[in-house]
Amino acid sequence: MIAPLNPPGLPAPTGNYTHGTVVTAAQRLVFVSGQVPWADSDGKVPEDFTTQCRLVWEHIAAVLNEAGLTTRDLAKVTTYLADRRYRAENSRIRAEVLGDHTPAITIIIADIYAEEWLLEIEAIAVA
Repeated sequence: MIAPLNPPGLPAPTGNYTHGTVVTAAQRLVFVSGQVPWADSDGKVPEDFTTQCRLVWEHIAAVLNEAGLTTRDLAKVTTYLADRRYRAENSRIRAEVLGDHTPAITIIIADIYAEEWLLEIEAIAVA
C-alpha cells in the first residue's frame, strides 16, 4: 500500500527516507497535527533534544494508535527543528522509531512556537 519512489536519476537517499511515496488502495488518511514536546510525566518540558524528540514520537504514536495505525503507516513526515545542530540526532532517533520504514521526509529549520520546544513533527498516515 505504501511504496517508496526513488527515481534512478536522483541521488540515493542518505538516511531513512525516500524521495517520494506512492500510496495505493488506501481507504483512510490520517493527518497528525504538529506534535511538540508537551510536558513529560513530571509536568515539565524536557530540556534536552533527545528526550524531546522521543517524547514527540511517543505523541505521534499515540495519535496513530487512536486511529488503529502505527508508524509503519506513515506516508509523509515533516519535522521542524529549532536549530541545525539537531539534524543528526533527529535522524538517528527517527531511524530508531521507523526502522526500515522510509516515508517521504521534509526537515525545516524554523523558529518553533514556544522557545523551550526544540522540534515539532507533523505527519500523514494511510490505511
